[in-house]
Amino acid sequence: MVCGPMVALLTLVEISIRQQEIKKSRFTAVAGPVADEAAAKDFIAAQSDRAANRNCWAWRLGQRCRFSDDGEPSGTAGKPILAAIDGHGLDGTVVVVTRWFGGILLGSGGLIRAYGGTAALCLREAEEEVLIETVSGTVACGFSDLALVQARLGALSGVQVGVQAFTEGGAVLSVLAPKSEAGGVERLLTDLTSGRSVIEWSR
Repeated sequence: MVCGPMVALLTLVEISIRQQEIKKSRFTAVAGPVADEAAAKDFIAAQSDRAANRNCWAWRLGQRCRFSDDGEPSGTAGKPILAAIDGHGLDGTVVVVTRWFGGILLGSGGLIRAYGGTAALCLREAEEEVLIETVSGTVACGFSDLALVQARLGALSGVQVGVQAFTEGGAVLSVLAPKSEAGGVERLLTDLTSGRSVIEWSR
């Protein structure tokens, strides 16, 4: 699943575990760093408890993310867990929240708060490290240059390009790049479009 531009600056250093009880249901969140989708799947398999009622999870790897409600009402578990990951500005991160049902129904709002809150609690107390310093910018690009600009800039290591909006003559693109590569991105964009498009970095 493509989840849009990554704005993450941090990842986790090691596995973090936190637990809380909400209306007699026990929720345990386990969060950890992962390098790719295969590692995320292995983490989820290793941290899920088959004896529990639910093992809900979410992960983000750059622009890719996935989540699962594992039988809870749609949107009440996986998405709130992903929102906690994104809310902490994390990348390369997976969180599994396991629930042991205590006999009291929480309702949709209660489930969202329980899953998202347990994930957020776990991430708040986890040790983080800086991934890389990034800068964001926008580019007004004509239709004639659009496909080439998206392909060539997007192929650069660590650079992410997305469409913010379409205009009569083309599109406004969002660009996220390592700060050290900003000058190279500018030069490539100028060369590709013969100076027709320039990037404006956010300050």
